[in-house]
Order: sequence, then C-alpha cells, then structure tokens
Amino acid sequence: MPVEPLPRKEIEARLPALPGWSLDGDHLTRSYRLASHSAATAMVVHISQVQEELDHHSDLTLGYDTITLAVNTHSVGGAVTDLDFALARRVENLAPGHGAV
Repeated sequence: MPVEPLPRKEIEARLPALPGWSLDGDHLTRSYRLASHSAATAMVVHISQVQEELDHHSDLTLGYDTITLAVNTHSVGGAVTDLDFALARRVENLAPGHGAV
C-alpha cells in the first residue's frame, strides 16, 4: 500500500496523542533534554536503531544535552504521513528509558 500525505486536520487531530510534538511547516518536530551529553548520545543511537528498523529516518540533531527530531516523508514530497507518526510514537516510547524530558 502506498504512503499518502495526511491532511493537515488529521495531523492536528493526532498531535495531542504525542505530547511535546508539534507541526513545524512540513515536519513533525520534538526536542528532548537529557541529563548529560552521554545520555543524549545513547538516545541518538537508540533512535537510529529504530529508524533503521522502520526504514524511515528523521533529521536528528544532537546538542550537549538535547536531541531534536524533525520528520517527514521524502517519498511523498516532504509531507507528513503515517510513517512519521509511527516513528514519533516509537521515539516517545523509548524516551523515558533514557530519562528524556
């Protein structure tokens, strides 16, 4: 089944289920703060493993004790799709194990 862009209203309706995530232009975005650079780096590695598993990748930025993700689906012209929400949900599920807020 081909991936289809989600209408803006559907994106906005789904966002409350992902606290901290927002729609920034044509990306779902979220930043996390962690206890240290090592903790942030460990979370980046974990996120990269999930992205490989899903074969769907975000723009992922590592700061000293922060991580920022921006995700959309390039294969449909950079729109937000179900794939982006699936990745966001997986990241939300792993974040508490890293102490991310």
